[in-house]
This record gives sequence, C-alpha cells and structure tokens, in this order.
Amino acid sequence: MGQAESQSRLSRAPCCLDLLPDELLVQILSWVPGRALLTRCRQVCRRWRDLLDAPTVWRLRCERRGQRAALAAARLCPPPLWSRLDLLEPFGRNLIRNPCGEGGFTHWKVRNGGDGWQVGENCHPVEGASAQTCFISSYTWCLKWQVIDLLKEGLWEELLDTYQPEIYISDWWGARQDCGCKYSIHIKLLAADQKTLIAEFQASPEPIQQWNDALYHQVSHTFRKYGSGVRYVSFFHRGKDTQYWAGHYGARITNSTVMVKFSCN
Repeated sequence: MGQAESQSRLSRAPCCLDLLPDELLVQILSWVPGRALLTRCRQVCRRWRDLLDAPTVWRLRCERRGQRAALAAARLCPPPLWSRLDLLEPFGRNLIRNPCGEGGFTHWKVRNGGDGWQVGENCHPVEGASAQTCFISSYTWCLKWQVIDLLKEGLWEELLDTYQPEIYISDWWGARQDCGCKYSIHIKLLAADQKTLIAEFQASPEPIQQWNDALYHQVSHTFRKYGSGVRYVSFFHRGKDTQYWAGHYGARITNSTVMVKFSCN
C-alpha cells in the first residue's frame, strides 16, 4: 500500500524543465506547436527565449516534417529568422490564395467585362486542385490578378538575390463545350517598389473553338536566373468567350499556382 502511494506521488510530481540541459530541453520544445513556441514559450524566461531565437529547435521541426528544400536553402544561406522559415514553409506550396474560387473572389482584384466574373463548378476535374471550382468569364475581357509578397511568404532577401530559387507558375483554362473562348496570362517578377520589372512571362494560346471537348489546358513556366532584386510576383490573367453571348460562357480558369522551389541536391 505504502509503495503504491509513493509511486503514485512520483508519477504526479511535476518535472522542472529548468533542471534539464539545453540539449534535452530543445528536443522537448521542438514538439510544441510552432505558434505556441513564439507566443507562449518564448515569454517564459530568458533562457527559453535564447533557445527559441537560435536555429536548433526550428531545425529539428523542419527535419521531422521532411522540409528538405527549406533545410537545403538554410544550409547555403541561413535565414534571418528560422522561426519564419519553419512556420511559413515558403517552399513547395502554392503562394496564390484562393486559386480555384472556393473562397469567391477573396484575395483577387478583378475588373469585370460583359456580365462579369462568376464562380462555378468544373466541367471536368483538375487533378491536384484544392477545389473543383473555377472562375468563369463573360463575353468581353474579364481581368483578374493577385500580387504576392515573397518576403511576407517566408523567403529572405539574400536567398532571392544570391541563389535565385526557381519560381514556378501554372494556370489551367478551358471552355464550355458549346462556346469557344480566349485566354491570356502575364506574370511579372517585380522589385521592392512593385514597379521595376525584373523578368516576365506572357502567353496567349490559340483560342478554343466552339464545340470542343471542354477539357482544361495548362499553361506553365519556370523562372530561373532572373536576377537580383525580386520581391513580388504579379499574377495576371484574363478570359472571354468567342460568341459574344450574354451571361457566363467565357474562359474558365482554375488552379492558379505560384510556387518557389529549391533544389535539394
């Protein structure tokens, strides 16, 4: 009876983390959710603050989640804040917000032509899309664009200027079976003033004719060795129909993508 009570007290005894060596404490902290590390754990004491301002905890978290691109980039060009690299995960994710219209027109700036843009269901599924919805244009040009701040997304100036990681863009567009459409895209890599053009990509594919297969077509491009100074990506596209029909019979656009890639080799 006495031994059981003693074991019970030991199991309930609080563990004083202050007694642990740094090597063990950082292992424990690396299992805490990232936001809590910054908003709570960092405020506990000076020692915890110093540990969380150092790279070790955040590197452990990146290694555990298999963030190979982030680790490779950090080895070549250490980030100013490892916490941002870990929490924002700037590599290998789509930096376009609301790429398929599942959130209406949130995060997009639009200029309506004809009867304006509309969000609808895909005629055919797009593999890998975050939602099977699309933006549908009208009978005159409908414009839509989004500007991405690369620093806010977790990248850092020295990496962009010196190592220039690949910037991959992709867009999917198609037509209704009974109505043709036109589409074009214009991507700009811009400097910090959001005006100075460093590199660009434009495409205006051949229009899709009436009575088509209603399948989506992909436009893609990868920016490489684009030069120093890139801080923003301007993603612009537009669409319309070829029959000049009232309503929403124009180009259907979905799964817009901007992704920063870093070689792990």
